[in-house]
Amino acid sequence: MKTIRYGIIGCGMMGQEHLRNIALLEDAEVAAIFEPDAAMRAEAAAHAPGAVLVDSVAGLLAVEAVNVLLIASPNYLHLRQMEEIAAIRPLPVLVEKPLFTDPADAPRLVALRSAYPAPIWVAMEYRYMPPVAHLVAEAQAATGGVKMLTIREHRFPFLHKVGEWNRLNTRTGGTLVEKCCHFFDLMRLIAGCNPVRVMASGGQAVNHKDEVLPNGERPDIWDNAYVIVDFENGLRAMLELCMFAEGSRYQEEISAVGPLGKIECLVPGPGRFWPAHLGEAPVPQVIVSPRDPKGPRVLDVPVDPALLAAGDHNGSTYYQHAGFNRAARGEQAPAVTLTDGWWAVAMGLAAQESARTGRAVVLATEGYAPH
Repeated sequence: MKTIRYGIIGCGMMGQEHLRNIALLEDAEVAAIFEPDAAMRAEAAAHAPGAVLVDSVAGLLAVEAVNVLLIASPNYLHLRQMEEIAAIRPLPVLVEKPLFTDPADAPRLVALRSAYPAPIWVAMEYRYMPPVAHLVAEAQAATGGVKMLTIREHRFPFLHKVGEWNRLNTRTGGTLVEKCCHFFDLMRLIAGCNPVRVMASGGQAVNHKDEVLPNGERPDIWDNAYVIVDFENGLRAMLELCMFAEGSRYQEEISAVGPLGKIECLVPGPGRFWPAHLGEAPVPQVIVSPRDPKGPRVLDVPVDPALLAAGDHNGSTYYQHAGFNRAARGEQAPAVTLTDGWWAVAMGLAAQESARTGRAVVLATEGYAPH
């Protein structure tokens, strides 16, 4: 195919970021949109005035011009919608994380993975943030082999979304699935092997405690956690999450350490949240700190302003779509496979369980690891 013509399922906040980034790509356009919420549908139509608006997944698949799909609906719908696509018209798919939200869904993922005939790419935007991508590419050489990996995210609380679906563990899979599967994916990518054990502590300390949802429920989503992951090759990784720290200069700080030294990256949060009175937003950085000779080297990793303006993920959504377009054309394999997406969720579910029970979860023996 020469021109990529997207059919988009879900055009809320993240779906609209995808729309803005698709508009920056060559030979790509949005042909059809399925978004059930009236306000979000109107916003999406303004971003993609040439797209056909439909009222179902089946209606989207019936639009002949559509030749690839993007799923950016609420988490608990992703697997159901992929199964519907598989049964009607299995086109190349870019599906937002997380792939699924319940351990009981694992057999359905097995069936989908074995039978789906077209590429499926799981959206893991953090891989494509320029400073993070630089760290991933240089980590082994800079450290002499990563032995310890730390990811710290100090950020803003969950934003308001349609129907406040992101306030409940049952709809999101829990914070350590919904928010943190990105980071578990990065851990596994840098480790180059699979995790074997997960230990975690987390809870709801500050955010959303006074909220009441439209159906009368109270939010139970967590806003902080520590997670430790052991990998097959001996690498140890830790995640520190705090979702009431939006006053921070940098939102993500990632460090990898080995026998030769340390490499770290500093990533600012969305530019639209940076206070104007503080001047220009921080520039992302990568810092390499060898053990011998000592002396940190600081590298600024600026991001194209047009890409920053198109979304909240440091330009990564654009780079992700560029790769997905190549995969849809048969020029490369998906960089983030169903198996990758599955492991990221499995690690998050194991972390949720460990924090809930106060015990470590061994992935291979307790049903969380992919088959």
